[in-house]
Amino acid sequence: MYAVIRAGGKQYRVAPGDVIKIDPSAKHQPDSHGKFQFDAADVLAVSSEPGQINTKPNGGAAVIGQVVDEGRAKKILVFHFKRKKQYKKLQGHRQGFTAVRIAEISFDGKKATAPEMAASKRKAKKAEAHAAAGTAPVKAKAAKRTAPKKAAAKKPAAKKAAKKTTKKK
Repeated sequence: MYAVIRAGGKQYRVAPGDVIKIDPSAKHQPDSHGKFQFDAADVLAVSSEPGQINTKPNGGAAVIGQVVDEGRAKKILVFHFKRKKQYKKLQGHRQGFTAVRIAEISFDGKKATAPEMAASKRKAKKAEAHAAAGTAPVKAKAAKRTAPKKAAAKKPAAKKAAKKTTKKK
């Protein structure tokens, strides 16, 4: 089962378990539990059986999604240049996104749900290690920033004296 939904001025073909990136300035906002509800106005078409597409789901179609991640995409550089005019302008832009995992599609009494998403093994191991040690997890970048810098190694006195004698000649 799949559906075609409208979100943020774009159309997406989604199936249970798919992850889509939506513009955060879209009119859709997640509820307090981080779930998105695409109702009949935003569901443009539904296919419940292979080869059959219903392009007019009358109020009975709904797509439910769960927020997976929020962030910003890679930087896009915008470069303006006018030849012979000594005009150059460089501007960067990072578009924000909200990653949504489609959890359920329901239409005409039928439901298609995605299997539960397992937490990554690496994060689970780290959480277990911290729980066993009774410590709170610390981000590696923050620890690097706060670490004191090493003092510069001093040159031995013999090397300093040798440099002074060679400079005098």
